[in-house]
Formats: sequence, C-alpha cells, structure tokens
Amino acid sequence: MNTELFIAKRLFTEKRNKKNLSGRIVRIAVSGITIGLTVMIIAVCITAGFKTEVKNKITAFTSHIQIINFDSNFSYETRPIDKNPPFLNDILKIEGVKHIQAFATKPGIIKTDNEIHGMVVKGVGTDYDWSFFKKHLIEGRLPDYHGPEVSKEVLISRTMSKLLGIKTGDPLFSYFLTSDSPHPRPRKFTITGIYDSGVAEFDQVNVFADIRQVQQLNGWDANNISGFEVMLNDFNYLDQADWEIRRLTTNSLQPDEPAYKTTTVISKNPQFFDWLSLLDMNVWIILALMLVVAGINMVSGLLVIILEKVNMIGILKALGAKNYSIRKVFLYLSAMLISRGLLWGNILGLALCFLQYRFQLIKLDVSTYYVDSIPIQINFLHILLLNIGTMICTVAMLVIPTLYISRVSPDKAIQFE
Repeated sequence: MNTELFIAKRLFTEKRNKKNLSGRIVRIAVSGITIGLTVMIIAVCITAGFKTEVKNKITAFTSHIQIINFDSNFSYETRPIDKNPPFLNDILKIEGVKHIQAFATKPGIIKTDNEIHGMVVKGVGTDYDWSFFKKHLIEGRLPDYHGPEVSKEVLISRTMSKLLGIKTGDPLFSYFLTSDSPHPRPRKFTITGIYDSGVAEFDQVNVFADIRQVQQLNGWDANNISGFEVMLNDFNYLDQADWEIRRLTTNSLQPDEPAYKTTTVISKNPQFFDWLSLLDMNVWIILALMLVVAGINMVSGLLVIILEKVNMIGILKALGAKNYSIRKVFLYLSAMLISRGLLWGNILGLALCFLQYRFQLIKLDVSTYYVDSIPIQINFLHILLLNIGTMICTVAMLVIPTLYISRVSPDKAIQFE
C-alpha cells in the first residue's frame, strides 16, 4: 500500500479543508491552472488553424512544389518544358504526392473604359484541381476547359472585380507583349466566375484561363508548358518530396533537352513563411508565461497548505516518517489539485475552441489576417502534450517549497496550532 498516496487522497477529499484559509488559496491556485491551460489550448489551436489556413491559400496559387525550366527566373515570362517528361509517373509514386498538374503563365494588361491594371494569366487545363477555388467561389461558376476549342472563359478575384468595376458575364479586354510582334496582342475573354481567397497579393494579379490561350500567346505548341505543380497530402512531406523530385528530374536529363529545377512554396513566398514562423515564437512565449503564473499560484497554495498542516507533519515525523516521505504526500496532493485544474482547463478550452470553430464568433479583417474569422485546428496530440508538460513543469516547481518540511521540528510542530 502506498501510504503517502493514501494520506494525500484523504487530504484531497477532506471537506473541512475547503472552509479554511488554505481551501480558498487552493481554489485560487487551481483556478490559475484552469485559466492557464485554457489560454494555452486556445493559443495552440488558433496558431495551428491560422498557419494551416494561410498555407492552404498560398499553395492553392503556387502549389507545394513547381517543376520548371532551369533557365526560367522568378518572372512570369517562362521558358517552356515538355508536357510529357519521362519522370511524370514516377513523381506520382513518391510518398506524400497527391496530384500533379500542368500550368503556363503570361503577364499582360487589363484595360477597361476607366482603368488599366496589370495581371498574370495562369493557364490551366483539364488536369487542374479546382477544389480550393470551388470553396471560395462567390459568384458565377468555374471555367470549363474540356471542350475541343480553345476556351475564352476566365476566373478572376473579387479584388480585381471591385478594382476594375467588372462582374461575371462581362468581357475582359487584355493585351500581351509577344516576341514575334512589336505591338501588344489583344485578347477578349469572358468572366464566368469570381473568387475571393483573401490573400490580396495573389488576388490582385491572378487570372485563370485556358492553358491553350497561354500557349498561343507564347508561340508554343500543345506539348509546351511553363511547368508542373505538385500538390502534397501534407506539408510535412515537402522537403523529402522536393529531394526525390530533384533526383528524378536530374536522372532523366537528356543532352538535347532543357534542364529542370524545382522550387518550393517556401522559396517562392519567403515573406509569408517568415511571418508564420514568428507565430511559433509568440506561442512559446505565451506557454512559458502561463506555466510561470500557474506554477507561482501553486507554490503559494502549497506553502499555505504546509503551514496549515505543520501539526500533522510533526506527528508524522514523531511516528518515524522520513522527510522525503512527507514531501511525497504534499507532491501527491499537489498533483491531484493540478489534475483538477487541468480537467476544467481542458473542458473550458475545448468548449471555447469548438464554439469558435462551429459558429465563427470572432471575426477578423481579411485584408490584414488573410482569414475572415479566427481559425481553429484542434490537434489532440498537442493538447495531450500540453497537459503532460503542464503537470511535469508545475510539479517540478513545487519540489522547492516542500523542502521547508525538513525544517519542521516534531516537538514544536505538535504544539503548533
């Protein structure tokens, strides 16, 4: 039988203690644990949700990995590669690869009666994954490029629609510079849909069109494209998939064919990911502060309990109990009190996260935060680690105040009231 645990349970369930000064102090300490864990759960869930939402929006425009001509730079005027390279099927076999799609880009200018606006036409084909834009479509429908004829349908953003005063069904007059003519080449498109991703940096310039339109503007044949976009099942596969794709493209290099290179979403958009990395630092600061506050509250509560139980400590010592054994009693008691705080902290934190996830109660400025409400992503592994870490760190902080027990003299403590 664990004597220390038995005594700790009796102290934990003793109703008389709840009316004493120590009972009130302990309730405050437990409340500190509850509030601290609630804040930590909310901070972790918001940060995970926010990072996931922003990453999903960025990768919807640039994909996780792009395979392009080695001679291409970071401009939208690209050098072509073959649409049917020998390594294409091997890429689909790489762990984590979800989908691969061809694309082609061409910068141009949109002209209306009152406005002129720069744009980038992103040509996509029948293999393009429209799932993200279907979710964020706010007006009209998605373009259809399955027909035998080159389609004139385009998809634009709400930002561009408001800026230029155009809507679905309107013509989109565009002009492009080509290498075979000194004069801009005009194109008339038809707006079939309007989306809103919330990422102004992309919404202001991107227009989605038939890839055959871009091939004609660039003077390419049907087998020439700007590159391939590789979508992954999980962001964690990025580095490994990038390495595998580089190996495949390098091994397939032929003397008369252009060399390939890969670019990841992080290398193409470092400003976004530098910003997201700062969120991790903020979360660690919040976790550290909450742990310190919770630990100090519990240290105060434990000291009050020890002072109130000096008489009991003296009796236990008179009966032959060792200092470390008595310290274990109070550490067990502290762990029980912390567990109570953790239980309520989990209930409160998860309830608040669920309410925000389900009803989106707190809204945000989408132009600043890229999302219209606080996003929530609940990862139960993270929550479990928060509970374990809070328990370990707080109990570790309580080891120091239990050292006071060794200074208690049995003969004086028994007379102490």
